[in-house]
Amino acid sequence: MRQRLAASTLILAGLATVAFVSEPARAQIQSPLPPGAFKPPPAAPVKPYKPIAVTPPGPYPDPSFAAFRKQLNDIVQHKDRAGLAKLVVAQGFFWMQDKDHADKHKSGIDNLAKAIDLDAKDGYGWEVLATYANEQTASPLPDHQGVICAPANPQIDPKAFEALVQGTQTAPPDWGYPNKDGVEVRNAAQPNAPVIDKLGVYLVRVLPDSTPADNSNSDQPSFLHIATPSGKPGYVAADAISGLGGDEMCYSKDAGGWKITGYFGGAGE
Repeated sequence: MRQRLAASTLILAGLATVAFVSEPARAQIQSPLPPGAFKPPPAAPVKPYKPIAVTPPGPYPDPSFAAFRKQLNDIVQHKDRAGLAKLVVAQGFFWMQDKDHADKHKSGIDNLAKAIDLDAKDGYGWEVLATYANEQTASPLPDHQGVICAPANPQIDPKAFEALVQGTQTAPPDWGYPNKDGVEVRNAAQPNAPVIDKLGVYLVRVLPDSTPADNSNSDQPSFLHIATPSGKPGYVAADAISGLGGDEMCYSKDAGGWKITGYFGGAGE
């Protein structure tokens, strides 16, 4: 899928130092897929590791943002492009990857449409919007007064994360975290397979073969192949694990309400 890491609160300095970043740094870092569906790069040998606690982001506290997302969701359900245009800034839309790809001579909706491939015949762009309409978290964009981006990243101790990555000879995209305490680890990529462990809310190593070849039935749940802190391999439901980032949609609020004002990620040009 068409993704990259939008580290609104996290950046990788060297191997894995976490810090606040500006747009160019955010746009250059590549990432797993959105929460519950990311694909890490090839793995280093599996070994035990120290669990690093994660504090997942909470819902953005402004009730008007929730109302805006509901409005956006209604527009998405009807694929109402004209209605969507009213929720996008008319001018000043940014689309960051290695640089700002937005065409300043075009309207905000035209730039958004290109960034998320809104006109794709398979409906991909509308699916992207649906994901953001249902995303409750968001965090301020550094150096951009009044702009927030979603989803927000979790809180992780940067020094501990750096030590974890170095100690396991991995890369930051190799790691995710459970969406809740007690996620079950099974011995096979099957929903009825025996449970061999349960995870806490800490960083979990996700292995590259996380889409088993025999999992071709569309009704069959997707699983991620993970290694527990003890080094034991197992499988967890894909929607139970979030990545450390993904593409981000950005918003700003004016007298008329919330507007989509930018995007980090996309398919490029």
